[in-house]
Amino acid sequence: MGSKNITLKVDEDLYNAYKEYCKKKGLVISRQFEIFAEEQLKKDKVKV
Repeated sequence: MGSKNITLKVDEDLYNAYKEYCKKKGLVISRQFEIFAEEQLKKDKVKV
């Protein structure tokens, strides 16, 4: 499976707070987005 670059428009304060949160937890923001998307698809029983 390949990867895809995307552009998102996000509230700046939200982004900065989440970026700092991820940094402290040793998380990668893009992977967190992937996990969120995967969970949503599973919840709605959508095949990838």
